[in-house]
Amino acid sequence: MTKHVLLAEDQQIVRQGLKMMIEESGEFHVAVEAANGIEAVEGVSSHIDVAVLDIRMPLMTGLEACKKLATAYPNLPILMLTTFDDDAYALEALESGAKGFMLKDADATKLITAMKKALEGGITIDEGIAGRIIPELMKQKRPKQIDVPLTKREKEIIELVGEGKTNQEIASHLFLSIGTVKNHITVILDKLELRDRTQLAIFAIRHYLV
Repeated sequence: MTKHVLLAEDQQIVRQGLKMMIEESGEFHVAVEAANGIEAVEGVSSHIDVAVLDIRMPLMTGLEACKKLATAYPNLPILMLTTFDDDAYALEALESGAKGFMLKDADATKLITAMKKALEGGITIDEGIAGRIIPELMKQKRPKQIDVPLTKREKEIIELVGEGKTNQEIASHLFLSIGTVKNHITVILDKLELRDRTQLAIFAIRHYLV
């Protein structure tokens, strides 16, 4: 089934190019286009399966839109795009609830793969950026001691989420059903008082679980 996409990019020529790349796969349809963050927030509805947002846009930035969408639609996968090779943007995007951070010069295959992975619950970070933001997250690590009691299985799942694995990949690795993995993640998020699996991935890195 074709997935519906919200695409937010303020430069029309770039937006049209991205739209062609996304729809060429035949797996996605750009159902809503937005030229700024306000239009992006207003354009999302229950029929949107994934949102692709430019980081820098007028009136409301992609980061601001990401924060609002993550709160209003916690199950909506959000992928951030930028031409700015800036680690701070990547960190803020992930902490805002994004499921991925890609540079706009990524080819169509990488973009589609990132969108699919976001839909499956995984996280994609541009390789060049990942090599720098992960060490930055390591610097921000909290003590190894975790006050909340976690089972061995829960720690295994947190580690795999921290590695960016999808529910399917986690299920295959641990020989569990996808439903069981989802249930574990729901319990883990509740225990740790985290909003979503992106925050869980950051938690894993900061607590020496990856």
